[in-house]
Amino acid sequence: MDKKTGRVSDISEDDLKRLEKEAAEEATPSRSRIMWNEFKADKPALISLFILVAFVLFVIIASMFLNVHKVMATDIMNFYNKPFQSGSFLGSDSGGRSIGQQLIIGSRNSISIAIGLTVISSSWGIFWGLTSGYFGGKADLVMQRVYDFMMIIPMLMTIIVIVTIIPHYNAITLTLILSAFYWMGTSRLIRSRTLAETQKDYVRASKTLGTSNWKIIFREIMPNISSLIIVDTTLSFAENIGVETGLSYLGFGLPLGTPSLGTLIANANDPENITQYWWTWLPAALEIIILCLSISYIGQVIRRSSNASQRRATEK
Repeated sequence: MDKKTGRVSDISEDDLKRLEKEAAEEATPSRSRIMWNEFKADKPALISLFILVAFVLFVIIASMFLNVHKVMATDIMNFYNKPFQSGSFLGSDSGGRSIGQQLIIGSRNSISIAIGLTVISSSWGIFWGLTSGYFGGKADLVMQRVYDFMMIIPMLMTIIVIVTIIPHYNAITLTLILSAFYWMGTSRLIRSRTLAETQKDYVRASKTLGTSNWKIIFREIMPNISSLIIVDTTLSFAENIGVETGLSYLGFGLPLGTPSLGTLIANANDPENITQYWWTWLPAALEIIILCLSISYIGQVIRRSSNASQRRATEK
């Protein structure tokens, strides 16, 4: 009801609130809309996103229809078949095994290990760095001595020794072994940023108001360094693909008979494969390069969108 004219308004109070909410959303776009706008503005990153999503979906779905034992079974009748011959899209290796099928299963294994390694190592590294940087003092001193001790250990050689000692292991075991060593870089990076954040006014104000330490760490400091966390996690994911691939290439990754990108690239150790049977190793090498470049482009866009969201939140 309009108090001045005494007439009923055509717009109800609920409709008015809805219109105000829509206007506010248009004025301050959500994080997802900001991210999508960044992707549209960066064509290489948008293409990389489509390539990565399509490839991961293809690998997951296609690997469901493949049996590892049948794929790795020797077939001397298909010895070093060239690509597009005898129904083999990418040819076969010295055992007559399909390179295309090994590439699908190997990609699934390598990507799964890289995801698990990134989640575990980054989560622990972020927690360690936030805790060490925020509390400081004796807690920081003790935690940094643990960090220094871990850094002294020859990481690659230790991993090779552990893998050699364990009689039976699988992808999960390998992921846990790698996670015990690959959290330190993230920890150091997050700690240095947290030390700077603890000196800012919003942290001091929260302490004065009696906010608990863990709420300050995870609800205030952590969101403010989210762009750094995103960039580090993205780069770590690309790096972790290479970690598993490198170990498998050296023969200390996944168990024998389990396809991996590293085992496929290891075919290049044979000089004949490099010159004559290039299809046994080149597709896997190209795949790693494309995946790492795509992840790098996507990470840059996510970082920019995160920075834009933080700036809008600060302006409010």
